[in-house]
Amino acid sequence: MRLANILATLFLLTSFAFGQTEPLSAELTTKDKSDAIDNVSVEIDVKGGKKPYKYVWNKENISIYNKGYNGWSEGDSIKVVVIDANFDSVTVKGYVEPNSFSENVNNGMKPAVAFLQKVLFANIWSDTVKVKEFRLKAPFAIDAERNNYTIKEWLKKDGEAVKHLEMIAILKDGDHEFPFYAMGDGVLIHGVHDGVKVTAGDNVYFTNKKGNRSEKILGRIDYPSPQPFYFKNLTNKSQGIPLIVLWLVAGAVFFTFKMGFIQFRGIRHAIDLVRGRFDDPNKSAGEVTHFQALVTALSATVGLGNIAGVAIAISMGGPGATFWMILAGLIGMASKFVECTLGVKYRHQKEDGEVSGGPMYYLSRGLEKRGPGFKQLGKVLAIIFAILCVGGSLGGGNMFQVNQAFNQLSEIPGWEGFSAYGLYFGIGMAILVGIVIVGGIKSIASVTDKIVPAMVGIYVVSALVIIGFNYENLGHGFGTIIKGAFSPDAMYGGFIGVLILGFQRAAFSNEAGVGSAPIAHAAAKTDEPVSEGIVAILEPFIDTVVVCTMTALVIIFTGYAQDPEGLEGAALTSAAFSSSLGDWSLYVLSFAVVLFAFSTMISWSYYGLKAWTYVFGETKISGLIYKFIFLIFVVVGASVGLGAVIDFSDLMILGMAFPNILGLLIMSGEVKADLKDYFVRVKSGVIKRFK
Repeated sequence: MRLANILATLFLLTSFAFGQTEPLSAELTTKDKSDAIDNVSVEIDVKGGKKPYKYVWNKENISIYNKGYNGWSEGDSIKVVVIDANFDSVTVKGYVEPNSFSENVNNGMKPAVAFLQKVLFANIWSDTVKVKEFRLKAPFAIDAERNNYTIKEWLKKDGEAVKHLEMIAILKDGDHEFPFYAMGDGVLIHGVHDGVKVTAGDNVYFTNKKGNRSEKILGRIDYPSPQPFYFKNLTNKSQGIPLIVLWLVAGAVFFTFKMGFIQFRGIRHAIDLVRGRFDDPNKSAGEVTHFQALVTALSATVGLGNIAGVAIAISMGGPGATFWMILAGLIGMASKFVECTLGVKYRHQKEDGEVSGGPMYYLSRGLEKRGPGFKQLGKVLAIIFAILCVGGSLGGGNMFQVNQAFNQLSEIPGWEGFSAYGLYFGIGMAILVGIVIVGGIKSIASVTDKIVPAMVGIYVVSALVIIGFNYENLGHGFGTIIKGAFSPDAMYGGFIGVLILGFQRAAFSNEAGVGSAPIAHAAAKTDEPVSEGIVAILEPFIDTVVVCTMTALVIIFTGYAQDPEGLEGAALTSAAFSSSLGDWSLYVLSFAVVLFAFSTMISWSYYGLKAWTYVFGETKISGLIYKFIFLIFVVVGASVGLGAVIDFSDLMILGMAFPNILGLLIMSGEVKADLKDYFVRVKSGVIKRFK
């Protein structure tokens, strides 16, 4: 009896010991692979608890299925919440100290970037994005290395009710199996692909008509009422109206009405001015022609904003974002008119004929006429603008351009080894840029008036060829854009979300209201400030209405609007062109990107130079110092990772809009009076037509 009791006790103790689950625990390890920025690898090792585990990262683009991540930035805190099948959780944290010079510079710029983002992108209004359904796609489905990736079995039947994060299927990647979770409470509907129901054993990916790998929609969860849209890390998507976008759009709308829709009634006169029909061959102060001023300003805006910006807008907001980009471009034409008119009116011309102009001058000189209070305000706004302009010229107008041009060339098939020659590419570009900018605005204009028509021609002809191939679908293409603008997919944030995104990308693309273009237009050979303002309205039209629309149609016609295949930015546009024209178009597009970057750099060197000399004095020594710094930054931009440095510079360019538009609003009355007087003199013949 005693032996039986002992054995029973041992059995119970053994059962209890083996029946207990080891407590959930996790360990986070990191590895900084090199001195380059943003290349930290993070791994999570989990023990105990009940499998399977979910990993909730503090970055919205990292999936709950990821137990590791490559590409974390040095100096950024890492936080991962590990959740097991019993919904027990443990939190692990990590941090990688920046060590190299580039890592420390990148990390040191992050507080400044965060501050500017907080100011510029402060939401005037915000709301959570809600959707009526969630489309189910397998994680890592477009990873080409996962060749045997299938649905092993559905755990929930078609039409069955499911709960948020409930297991609905088992996915099998080779020998590895893991659960697939529901997102939100609703009814599971199994997907249909090519007319056939998605069942166990089916691949989670498919080969599309272009021969590329795409994510298969495995099904959807229908919600009984709209629920928040989930990012990959289970956080909710929100949308808002950023302050900078509202400031730019509100200014453009105000100027449109204030100037009597000058962008429409002045377009024909603008073309006549560019053709030189009102140019007096015997007089006019300035250094360059109307056409040269136009292409110099265009060279700073037509470029990566068109190639990458439209692709970003479509991938984030669908084809409908293009409609709002076009509308923003049309109203932005009025902002260009006002700022470029003032740029010529308040320019400063030295005895040797060299011209300096732009917001620095019309903010200080124009506001000075309005009294002592405005005089001080004008000086402060001018200095703020000049500092922002110098910073923007060295980053977004320089390092970012050469960096993107180098990356574009490095991604050409067969050119992979080119990525090791960033320093030499930077030196070569610096020499070419230096040769041009040493000669000043006349030299810059003589180059841009050849490069801009060539690069726009190459890009537009390539786009027109693709559009021509799809001529019968032109109506469908525009219909897709219009439908997407007014009845967009809820996942894009609905009508408001797509509208905001379109306006935002257009503002970044054409820079209307930012204040950069008036610096170039101030050098135009004219005694009539209004005439140059009218010429300037062509910039947003060409940049946003024409070039961006063509880019959007190419992306739509090639199918990448419906299925981006995980591509973003310039890579998405490149893929769209090459899928229709063949791989040779990658060389053409890459060449165009290099031309875009080169022309943008030489134009922004002039913008930065004028802002620099406004602050430090209009002397040759001051100018040479800036040009030397600019060329050094060309080499740096091509040879190192940029990260937060470029983010900060881009924000400085956007920040230029605050002092600029404030000054434009104050001086809009005198511009309206000048415009009225100008057209009276044109109609009366006082302003003569010479051709």
